[in-house]
Amino acid sequence: MADSILFEDIFTLTDMDVGGKKFDKVSRIEARSEQFDMQLSLDVNTEVYPLAAGDKLTLALSPTLSLEGVTDEGVYDQSGRRSLMDRYEYVMYGKLYKYSDAGGSSSDAEIYVSFGGLLMRLAGDSTNLKDFHIDQRLYILIRKV
Repeated sequence: MADSILFEDIFTLTDMDVGGKKFDKVSRIEARSEQFDMQLSLDVNTEVYPLAAGDKLTLALSPTLSLEGVTDEGVYDQSGRRSLMDRYEYVMYGKLYKYSDAGGSSSDAEIYVSFGGLLMRLAGDSTNLKDFHIDQRLYILIRKV
């Protein structure tokens, strides 16, 4: 099961809607992770999943929802089988469209993922982002701590 999760950490929300709220039902959250010191910027449908500054979230990124790590076709499985979704409260599916590695002596990197127009930027040490690549399909799984 753990092999299917490419990244997981606990994030503390530091800010919301910096520069003003652009959409009624969506907020852009800013957060910093505890273990890997990663910086997160993520659009969240706050009508469905309300959040506030100071909230702590567990965030995971995985290419599959299968507990066995079996790749899926990106189609929702309605069979009722247990999956990674059972352990989280908010799940989105998207595509990694940009990977930026500073290179040289710097070890910083960033990934950008679009979840149907809701965007995510995850930045930090490139060793934590080494398993990601352009055009990769990913699930983001979130639950409050």
